[in-house]
Amino acid sequence: MSIVKGLFSLLIIFLIVLAVLLVDFAYKTFSLRQRDVKPDAVVVLAGGRGRIEEGVRLYRDREARWLFLIGVDPSVRKSDLFRERQGEKFGDRVILEKVSRNTLENALYARDMIAKKDISSVTLITSRYHMKRATLVFRSVLPKGIVIYSHPVDTRNLKDEWWSHGGSFRLLFSEFYKYCLFRLFFLFAPGELRPVTVGSSQGRPL
Repeated sequence: MSIVKGLFSLLIIFLIVLAVLLVDFAYKTFSLRQRDVKPDAVVVLAGGRGRIEEGVRLYRDREARWLFLIGVDPSVRKSDLFRERQGEKFGDRVILEKVSRNTLENALYARDMIAKKDISSVTLITSRYHMKRATLVFRSVLPKGIVIYSHPVDTRNLKDEWWSHGGSFRLLFSEFYKYCLFRLFFLFAPGELRPVTVGSSQGRPL
């Protein structure tokens, strides 16, 4: 019986710690705010509603010199996402990446593209629920000298009262679980996932 009680106590402690970490993750997720900065590049992780539109808006407002749209569907053309208006002459600095299909691949392909440009700071755009995990992955992969500004985009499927909304709870818990896995993963990440030197020519061709 003492063994059963001990295991039960450990389970209770584990669940309490898990709940505290989840609440902290949710609090930090909702605390993220868009910042008024002017980075060298805007990096958008395609796939979520409003992400690309927000990236294009920032780029049109001359908030950055480059716009990288990462993880775009292979069938999509640049003109489908960005059309130069009359008098505009900076469409050549809008770059689409169509190969990556998950957050880690997004970061690796973005790293290769950024390493070939004179870029020291980026604004990273993705959905709010995905922001902490995406930022963790990008900070773990990009050169340490590159500043990353988180720029969350709100979506309908994440409610403020997430604890009382089944879909929001499942979404946040899933992100929390993946975030924890990536924290563990990067403790033992292989060498090719380590940051490269800014300005290095290493990487895949565009």
